[in-house]
Amino acid sequence: MAHKFGKVVLTAFAAVITLLVSNSLVFAAESIPAGESYIKVIFAFGAMLGAGLAIGLGAIGAGAGIGNAANGACQAVGRNPGVQGKIMTVMLVGMAMAESVAIYALVVALVLLYANPYMRFFLG
Repeated sequence: MAHKFGKVVLTAFAAVITLLVSNSLVFAAESIPAGESYIKVIFAFGAMLGAGLAIGLGAIGAGAGIGNAANGACQAVGRNPGVQGKIMTVMLVGMAMAESVAIYALVVALVLLYANPYMRFFLG
C-alpha cells in the first residue's frame, strides 16, 4: 500500500514540476521578438528557478530551526517549570535568529528576480 502511495505522490510531483517549468518557458518565449536568441528566456527561467529554490530551501531551514527551538523549550519547561520565563526568552531569541534565515532567503530571491547583478552580461 505504501509503495503504491509513493508512486502516486511521485507522479503528481513530476506532473506539477513539468507544468510549472513548461508554463514559464512558454510565456517567456512569447515576449521575445522573432529572430532573437533564447538567451533571455534561459536567463529569466534560471533566475526564477534560483529564486524559487532560494526561498523554498530557506523556508525549510527556518521551519526546522523554529521547530527545534520550540521542541527544546517544551522539553526544558516540562523538566523544570520554575524557569519558564528564562527559557521562553531564550527560545524567542532563537526563533528570531532562525526566522532571519527565511528573510535572507527572501532577499536573495528578490535580488535574483528584480536586481540581478548578472543581467547586464546576458541581456546587454
